[in-house]
Amino acid sequence: MAEIKNYTLNFGPQHPAAHGVLRLVLELDGEVIQRADPHIGLLHRATEKLAESKTYIQSLPYMDRLDYVSMMSNEQAYCLAIEKLLGVTVPVRAQYIRVMYAEITRLLNHLLWLGAHGFDCGAMNILIYCFRERESLFDMYEAVSGARMHAAYFRPGGVYRDLPETMPQYRVSKVKNAKAIQVLNENRQGSLLDFIEDFCHKFPGYVDEYETLLTDNRIWKQRTVGVGVVAPERALALGFTGPMLRGSGFAWDLRKQQPYDVYASMDFDIPVGKTGDCYDRYLVRIEEMRQSNRIIKQCIDWLRVNPGPVITANHKVAPPDRESMKSNMEELIHHFKLFTEGFHVPEGEAYAAVEHPKGEFGIYIVSDGANKPYRLKIRPPGFSHLAAMDEMSRGHMIADAVAVIGTMDIVFGEIDR
Repeated sequence: MAEIKNYTLNFGPQHPAAHGVLRLVLELDGEVIQRADPHIGLLHRATEKLAESKTYIQSLPYMDRLDYVSMMSNEQAYCLAIEKLLGVTVPVRAQYIRVMYAEITRLLNHLLWLGAHGFDCGAMNILIYCFRERESLFDMYEAVSGARMHAAYFRPGGVYRDLPETMPQYRVSKVKNAKAIQVLNENRQGSLLDFIEDFCHKFPGYVDEYETLLTDNRIWKQRTVGVGVVAPERALALGFTGPMLRGSGFAWDLRKQQPYDVYASMDFDIPVGKTGDCYDRYLVRIEEMRQSNRIIKQCIDWLRVNPGPVITANHKVAPPDRESMKSNMEELIHHFKLFTEGFHVPEGEAYAAVEHPKGEFGIYIVSDGANKPYRLKIRPPGFSHLAAMDEMSRGHMIADAVAVIGTMDIVFGEIDR
């Protein structure tokens, strides 16, 4: 009788954020996975090393390019670590803007995760639905920073500028006539806050639409229920954080346990799962989107009635405004020094972590007193999750490997930094 041998094959690229940069080697017995070996190193961005040769402010845009779906959350951790070393106080209005945009970023991330995960498992429509809402969220990014994705909006000491009083509007073109443009511009007549508030009012209805498509869909449940189960103690041992940990039943959220910026003033709940499978993690993220919407609403209400500065008045750290810079010699010197030499950070080390959409995203900085970090290390959530690929997919079918990759919500910029 012929000897039965296991197949070994390269799997993927499957997920949109693992577009050829993940080499997943599967060892198969027929269609059953015996071993899953993720190989990384095909993207390597060298962010940590590059930061050592750049001033602190020059390294900020690199943060956007780590997890390129959760741009401002990466910036937030980086700024918090620098502020810890500098001992800088961030104005309260800037903290509220940061929290609001961190939650907008969470929505951006979870919408791409939901669209891609659904698409990977065979649900075509969900991707189109999610991208419809992402378009409005990108408009919020663009209105405040000028960039649709890589914003570089959070700065050490606050944020780049205050929220604009007007919202950019669509214009009549060959493609769209005046009547169509009028409909598109209906919610763009006021300020950026008005636009965000209008979105928050509609968003729960959109989430209901996603749930109608997936939550009780028998094919979706067949693809996710009982797949990639991780027990609570195992999730802890593997270094899971964020929705991956909460899906296994741990109510651990840095926004509650170790609040930063103004999260301590926010009223929101932490959703947790029961069985720790792909379906539970789906439900956790769906509820997280609803909770993020709640937080954004609270920030809007506060920002409407509390004007004030949005960046520290310490011009050794933050640039003076353009008017002062052009009329005052002292401020001109500050401006010049800041953008050529940067600011010097006192000797020491600091670690700052945020509840990134994917889990705990941390920045560890060692300073030797220079204008550049001596060492910068990044703690990405996705790295620990990908390490569990073998354990989560062993004994499942090939098709389940797709669901496991999807449920991890991996983006390679941060994993292969």
